[in-house]
Amino acid sequence: MFCGDYVQGTIFPAPNFNPIMDAQMLGGALQGFDCDKDMLINILTQRCNAQRMMIAEAYQSMYGRDLIGDLREQLSDHFKDVMVGLMYPPPLYDAHELWHAMKGVGTDENCLIEILASRTNGEIFQMREAYCLQYSNNLQEDIYSETSGHFRDTLMNLVQGTREEGYTDPAMAAQDAMVLWEACQQKTGEHKTMLQMILCNKSYQQLWLVFQEFQNISGQDMVDAINECYDGYFQELLVAIVLCVRDKPAYFAYRLYSAIHDFGFHNKTVIRILIARSEMDLLTIRKRYKERYGKSLFHDIRNFASGHYKKALLAICAGDAEDY
Repeated sequence: MFCGDYVQGTIFPAPNFNPIMDAQMLGGALQGFDCDKDMLINILTQRCNAQRMMIAEAYQSMYGRDLIGDLREQLSDHFKDVMVGLMYPPPLYDAHELWHAMKGVGTDENCLIEILASRTNGEIFQMREAYCLQYSNNLQEDIYSETSGHFRDTLMNLVQGTREEGYTDPAMAAQDAMVLWEACQQKTGEHKTMLQMILCNKSYQQLWLVFQEFQNISGQDMVDAINECYDGYFQELLVAIVLCVRDKPAYFAYRLYSAIHDFGFHNKTVIRILIARSEMDLLTIRKRYKERYGKSLFHDIRNFASGHYKKALLAICAGDAEDY
C-alpha cells in the first residue's frame, strides 16, 4: 500500500437522518420483556458515530435516561459489548479499551500494542484527553505502572503522540537503517532504546525509506530481523509498528485473522477492530483479508459467531459473502 492508496470504511452517515424518530424506535425496542434486538442492529449499525451521538441526546431528552445505560441493562454478553461500543465517540472508545486492558488482574498487552502502534498523533492526543475525563486518571501513568522494561519504554514513547509527520530525509534514512541493523546485532539496552526511538519518532514516510535501506544493508526484511533478534511483547510491539507503517489495513487484517483463527475467536479483539475501524478503513481491511487469507472476513465471522452477536458484526462488516 502506498501512502496515496485510498482507504474506505463500511459505515457512512445515513441519508434522511432523523434522530428523534430513531430515539423513539430505540425506546420502543428497549421497552418490555423482550427487547427487539433486530431493531437495535438496524438502527445503530446503519448510522455513523456522530449520528449515534445525536440519537443518544434525543433519547436522553425524550425518556430522561441514558441510552448507553439502557443498552447495558437490557443486553448481555458480546452483543451488549458491540451495541455499547458503537455508542462511544472514537477517542473514548480507545480510552475505554485501554482502561479495561489495564484494570483488574493482569494486563491485556495485545490491546495496548494494537491501539498504540496504530493510532495517529491526533488520535493519541484525543484518546489521552478522553481517558483523563472519563477515568480521572493519567493514561501515561497507568501504562507506566502496568508494564515494564523496553516494552514499557516503547509504549511510553508512542503515547506521547509526537511522531514526525510527512518529513523525509533520504540521507538520514541510510544512517537510521545502520542503527537498526546494529541494534539487531548487538541487542544492548542502549541499542534497544535507539531502535524504539527511530520506530516511534520518525514519520511513516521516512520509515518507508529506512526499511528499504535496511533491506539493502542487511539483505533482510525488517520484520524478520526483529523476530530473529527480540522476543516477548517488546518484539510484538516493534513488529506491529513496522506493519502499520507499511500497510495499516493489512495489519488489522492480520490482527483479525489471528484473533479468529489462532485464539478461537477472541471476541474482544474482533469487536474492537470492527468498531474502531468501521468509518476509517474497514472496507480496505476486508479487501486485504480476502487477498491474504483466501476467505472473506464476512465468511469467517459467519462461521465463528452466532445469533444477534453475529448479525451485528456482519452488519458492521457490511456487504455480503460475495463481497471481497
